[in-house]
Amino acid sequence: MTGEIIKVLLVEDNPGDVLLLQEFLEDVTPTLVELKPVEQLDEALNYLLQEHFDVMLLDLSLPDSQGLETFIRAHHQVKSIPIIVLTGMADENLALRAMQEGAQDYLVKGQVTGDLLVRSMRYAIERQRIEDALRHSEERFRVALKNSPIFVFNQDQELRYTWVYNPAFGLTSEQMLGKRDSELIPLETAQYLTALKLGVLVTNVGIRKEVSLTTAQGTKYYDCTIEPLRNEAQQVIGITGACIDISEQQAALEQRKLDNETIREQAALLDIATDAILVRDLQNKILFWNKGAEKLYGWSAAQVIGKKASEVLYIDEQASEIETALLTAISQGKWEGELTKFTKTGKDVLVSSRWSLVCDEQGKPKSILTVDTDITDKKRLEAQLFRAQRLESIGTLASGIAHDLNNILTPILAGAQLLPLKFPDADERTHHLLEILEINAKRGADLVKQVLSFARGVEGKRINLQIRHLIVEISKVLKETLPKTIQVSVDVPHDLWIVSGDSTQIHQVLMNLCVNARDAMPNGGNLTISGKNLFIDENYAQMNLEAKVGPYIVITVSDTGVGIPDENLDRIFEPFFTTKEVGQGTGLGLSTALGIVKSHGGFVTVYSEKNAGTRFKIYLPAIEGIETHQIDEPQVVNAQGETILIVDDEPAIQEITQTSLETHNYKTILASDGIEAIAVYAKHIDCVSVVLIDLMLPSLDGVTAIRTLKKINPNVKIIATSGLISKQKIAALASTGVTTFLPKPYTINELLLMLQQVMA
Repeated sequence: MTGEIIKVLLVEDNPGDVLLLQEFLEDVTPTLVELKPVEQLDEALNYLLQEHFDVMLLDLSLPDSQGLETFIRAHHQVKSIPIIVLTGMADENLALRAMQEGAQDYLVKGQVTGDLLVRSMRYAIERQRIEDALRHSEERFRVALKNSPIFVFNQDQELRYTWVYNPAFGLTSEQMLGKRDSELIPLETAQYLTALKLGVLVTNVGIRKEVSLTTAQGTKYYDCTIEPLRNEAQQVIGITGACIDISEQQAALEQRKLDNETIREQAALLDIATDAILVRDLQNKILFWNKGAEKLYGWSAAQVIGKKASEVLYIDEQASEIETALLTAISQGKWEGELTKFTKTGKDVLVSSRWSLVCDEQGKPKSILTVDTDITDKKRLEAQLFRAQRLESIGTLASGIAHDLNNILTPILAGAQLLPLKFPDADERTHHLLEILEINAKRGADLVKQVLSFARGVEGKRINLQIRHLIVEISKVLKETLPKTIQVSVDVPHDLWIVSGDSTQIHQVLMNLCVNARDAMPNGGNLTISGKNLFIDENYAQMNLEAKVGPYIVITVSDTGVGIPDENLDRIFEPFFTTKEVGQGTGLGLSTALGIVKSHGGFVTVYSEKNAGTRFKIYLPAIEGIETHQIDEPQVVNAQGETILIVDDEPAIQEITQTSLETHNYKTILASDGIEAIAVYAKHIDCVSVVLIDLMLPSLDGVTAIRTLKKINPNVKIIATSGLISKQKIAALASTGVTTFLPKPYTINELLLMLQQVMA
């Protein structure tokens, strides 16, 4: 946008505000903004039918429209123009709703400077351009697929069609969805096709086969590829397939002609895609290079075919990283990650790269398909936001001490170096003291540089990270900069698993949590950073929708501060929500931290108690296949047929807990509320060994049910569990005499070990 004229439509009925904005913009950039003010919304909408504007500044309080409805009307009529809300309504809820409806920004009069307004307009225009380009790209790809001769489909594990494109058999998509082949085509043909698909489901190995299918339209021949369909957890949930009608083939020459035609059509389809698509053999030589790759990297296909990818896309320093990715793709069938590649002119671009192993008809690896999406601009915009939040989270530590410390350290360091020259005859002890003074002054100066270096930010990318090193580095900064009344301790194992992440972003998350912990301990206390390895099993994942089965590392940041009030606990991750005084924070720190963690595939939990401290836990997925560690969990012993009464009102938790326990030789009985639990226990009192009961139950709460069970049998063994428990509930539970509590979510090993402990 630098050097371009920005045409701005200002919808504002207050002449004073119009004049003030004009003065702001003239002071900042008098020749780059062309401002057109109008007083009513209808007048503005009429202008947009006659003239193009780059951006609209919209007040929400107008003579012909009031409140959020003003923005909704404008946005629905002119979706192609970015709208920035500029109003006197300093309402956080209204701001959040406006952003959710599509506003590019929400600015409050009286808090706006000319610089801020121009930056906001440029950002809004650039973001609108990117979104428009993405929509056009998606539409071109959709049209290309629609016009291709390929029948594409997904089926679930029962082989019912769940998605169909370019349907076959002379049917429509609506006629095929939800049905099996046996309901659509003759039985003999359906049985043959079903057998092929079941083979893929059972073996989890894809096939490519030419098949003949007899339908109402006669016999047709298809070249079919069928592969397992997997979810995000890599579990097979069905099949996916693509079939091309090759019925018009009766001789080898015609077969080759049709193959060539299909290849040309597929190549043309790949050339329509905006992503860079290339194919390499196992010696890293380029075999295919589409138009998207030509546009992104600047090399024509003729210039790169036959060359090694490392000669045109990478530098020598990346050899180890690329070899690791290549070995992963060959051994596991695919690799995904972010890479910096280089264009013909030497410019570096950041891409989201996806590598897939391609095998021949015998299943032997023969090449690697690579799809690269340019995310350079996206990352640059994200970096601007992260940099601003990084400065906020470390603002007190950096800006508050850097200037004063440098002023203090400069004369000390200079004096320490000057005094030995002034007193060359001083004794050895004096020289030693001056040497200590100089060393520590330099150490202090280096510390200031380290803090300022972080505040300015360093561009990063996703790499394989050992978080233990990052935590140790942060702890050193904290110990040097936090008040001495705050004790910093670290507990991280040496065998902590590896994650794939952006070190700058994760650094930002941890620093934000540590600075918040410092603010929660104005009179001092303990700040602890710990890490551990955790394998999340299906039992845990059922109780936390953000978790997936697999290996994670867990980073815990805990303090002994004032805690978070219950009424605020559910809002702490909301954008713009803050309990700090005006000017002390924007309320974006935790929301940004949560966004970073989620972008890494992780999630965050928080536990807090008033005047007893707060504990944040960051869960990040560990990389599988890079470093293998034996999960160090205590061994459990299978049961001897003991019966467990499971009391929980969540059917999913009932089912997974029942299945898990029965797998380990327990018998189970289920109850869905407190009343049913009492009735079931009274009926089976002689065989129930332990009652596993949730405290948050309908009809009759868990604590009351426990008291009743105790009256029926004072010796009943009980494990209480809950995902949300207050101090009052804990006190009430203790009053029943039950001291065994298992917080949700829990792993099956945790449950099994507690059952062994209770029964012992």
